[in-house]
Amino acid sequence: MMSSIRNHITEFLNNNEDHPIIYAIAVGLYPILFYYSNNYTLVNSLSHLAYFVLTFIGIPFLVFFVVTKLKFIKHKNRVLTFLSVFVFLFLLKVCLFGDVQKKISLGILFISFLAGYFLFNHLKKLVVIQFIFAFIGFFALSNTIIKQYSISKEWMQQPDNIAEVEFVKKPNVYYIQPDGYVNFSELKKGYYNIKDNTFEKFLKSNDFTYYNDFRSNYTFTLSSNTSSLMMKHHYYNNVLNYKEVLNDRDIIISKNTVLDIFKNNGYKSYYITEMSYLLLNKPKMGFDYCNISYDDISFIGRGLGDIKDVLTPLKKGIEEEVDRPKFFFVQILAPNHISGSQIHSLGVVEEKLAWTKRLERSNDVLTKTISTIKERDPNALILIMADHGGYVGMGYTLESYKKTDDRDKIYSIFSSSLAIHWPYGKVPNYHDKLKSSVNVFRILFTYLSDDESYLSNLQPDFSLAIVNEDALPGVYKYINENGEVTFEKVTN
Repeated sequence: MMSSIRNHITEFLNNNEDHPIIYAIAVGLYPILFYYSNNYTLVNSLSHLAYFVLTFIGIPFLVFFVVTKLKFIKHKNRVLTFLSVFVFLFLLKVCLFGDVQKKISLGILFISFLAGYFLFNHLKKLVVIQFIFAFIGFFALSNTIIKQYSISKEWMQQPDNIAEVEFVKKPNVYYIQPDGYVNFSELKKGYYNIKDNTFEKFLKSNDFTYYNDFRSNYTFTLSSNTSSLMMKHHYYNNVLNYKEVLNDRDIIISKNTVLDIFKNNGYKSYYITEMSYLLLNKPKMGFDYCNISYDDISFIGRGLGDIKDVLTPLKKGIEEEVDRPKFFFVQILAPNHISGSQIHSLGVVEEKLAWTKRLERSNDVLTKTISTIKERDPNALILIMADHGGYVGMGYTLESYKKTDDRDKIYSIFSSSLAIHWPYGKVPNYHDKLKSSVNVFRILFTYLSDDESYLSNLQPDFSLAIVNEDALPGVYKYINENGEVTFEKVTN
């Protein structure tokens, strides 16, 4: 086989023919493989594959084809060499930064001109080098895919028949998720030390029951939501180089136990969000309604662009089909957490100030959202549950991968808000079991079904983090079932 490949390369280098399709594959293949290797969970859909093949290979092919056919172009090899280097580097830049980056683009343009002027006699050698990069990229991507699909899905199985639960009461259910909103019990102390309790008073005046010391089980939005909507621990799939869980967006948006249960009980489902973060890989839409169209989501990007209005689609959803029960998942991307990486960090003090400013916006949106619901649906079940804490006190969120015994930093990661408006003020006598996000929906379904047998299979209320610095890499229990800080390596 190697001999055959060598012969094909030799033949390609020695003939004088142009090969626009080979040139196009050479400039586009490695950038595609590079992007997939580093962002696989964001692009693992057929629509993404079609987009990348069309834009990274199809369009360059048309350009190379036209250039090779136009007879009036002088110094054709110089032009082709320029294009080969420019498109290759420009596509890599797009994969790395996702936007224009004018200075880098000018640098690529300059390098490409130099290559076209000095290396035009070596065009095909450059093409071979590009294919060598693609060959390396293929193995990197293969390793990523193998790791992803060797992960067991056994964790998703329920220990009882809760998936077939039947509700005896069917209020509209509103699950409002403010991103990175720590619990009031933590907000008043530690690295937060915020004494303003205006929003806390607002909740109490609107008959919400607030759960102090509540926390998330996982560190980031995707891992936390995947666990809470499946009502199970996934232990990060025990894959230490990912903060995401296999097919996490598909689980959250397409199919999960919580969504299935609501559907089985006749609920119409709504996903209303300020940003398209959970929709980036364009998963099959499992909700009956979403306020963001996939046509408006870029194939390359993080989805943290303009903030979308949530109140208008929420009002519309409440007012339609009033005789049918509804489940709303309303995601508010504030106050969020501090900067993700060290390079983007403003420093501990400035990051806290920025988070505190976003807290004001979060309180404003939450107040308007709750008022809208209470005005139109006073006997609803309203669940306000954050996905994780705000990480205030740390320099950046990825610092969470370093071992720490600082209690306030650990709780800054995991502490999260939980407040519930129970219909007609009837709080169930087992609501004291609401300690962490993995069990919230199981307890709510116990309430809606009046079947307390489901409480027999609550998951452990511990909080887990991936640690790979200053300790043996692994998944560690940072907070135990009793809310005490610990540091224990776990396996599932």
